[in-house]
Amino acid sequence: MIRTRLTSQRLAFLFVLGCILFNYPLLAIFNRHGVIFGMPPLYVWLMGSWLLLIGLLALVVERRKD
Repeated sequence: MIRTRLTSQRLAFLFVLGCILFNYPLLAIFNRHGVIFGMPPLYVWLMGSWLLLIGLLALVVERRKD
C-alpha cells in the first residue's frame, strides 16, 4: 500500500515537471537563433526534456519491489 502511494506521488511529480518543462516561459527562452548539435535550441530543449521525462518515468515504473 505504501509503495503504490509513493509511486503515485512520483508519477504526479513527473506530470507536474512535464507541465513546467513544456510551458511557454521556458520554451520562449530557447526559441532563439543559433545551432546546438546542428539543430535549433528549441528542438534540442524539446527532445532533451522529452527524453529526460521518459527516462525518469521508466525509473519510477520499473523500480524493483523489495
